[in-house]
Amino acid sequence: MPGFTALPSSVEEWGPFYASHGIVSIIIGTNSIYDYPEARAIALLDALETIKQENNRASSPLKGLLDLNKLAVSGWSMGGGGAQRAAVIDNTIAAVVALCPYLNNPQLNHSSPVLIFSGENDAIAPSSQQANIHYNQTPRTTNKVLFEIKNGNHYVANSPNGGDGAVGKIALSWIKLYLEGDNCYCSPLKDHISSNPVATSVIQENFECESLAVNNEELAIKVYPNPAKNTINLQIYKNVHYKIISTLGQCLSKGYLTGDNKQIDLSQFSVGLYYLNIEGHLIKIVKNN
Repeated sequence: MPGFTALPSSVEEWGPFYASHGIVSIIIGTNSIYDYPEARAIALLDALETIKQENNRASSPLKGLLDLNKLAVSGWSMGGGGAQRAAVIDNTIAAVVALCPYLNNPQLNHSSPVLIFSGENDAIAPSSQQANIHYNQTPRTTNKVLFEIKNGNHYVANSPNGGDGAVGKIALSWIKLYLEGDNCYCSPLKDHISSNPVATSVIQENFECESLAVNNEELAIKVYPNPAKNTINLQIYKNVHYKIISTLGQCLSKGYLTGDNKQIDLSQFSVGLYYLNIEGHLIKIVKNN
């Protein structure tokens, strides 16, 4: 949903971005470019109804392919305020992404996990008057993040490329975590948010990751060397499936380890932090030179 007086083209890059990751998306306009946030909330809910109808429309390429229990809303400026209000109106919304939201005197008593982006130098919707208040007015029991982008203006989150790409990466991880319910994105997302001083000037967050750990004694995992240059060795008594996951939850490789000499090749990866997922148990691993 675009902002006050803006057209859908102002946020259109989000559609192909989400769609390229398997998320059906619709970019909408308003009945009037002067609509206020409450009207934009209703428009977003109407858009979700349109998406639902595509699941049943006889000639739709999406017929029968949609999970109608996984619905999210997003918007920029007054559209972001509308997204927040849509979650208040419809408690089935699974996730909200508010892009430099604008909504005066916000009443935001909802339980939909919300990710709020703001710009440090936003003169139209200053964080102190908008995004910060939105974060504070969202209940403490609601999973929420405020990510203020360093040197960003009011338009910094109109594209997933904002904040040198941090906006898109974090938004996608939020959607994967709360819309798709993929908990593998949670710990990497927390780490990325808390360790991104280049992109952010202010971070507030209130969300917890469900434990993925299993009984260590049952698996008795030992990983060495760590950090590693090319290869890590796993000492574990049984054959296991594994995944190597990026700091934003993307599965980079996977396989099945058997026998006594269990090794994983890291030579194709760039230097940095990764997660090794062994049957739901996450282990931080570091690739070095």
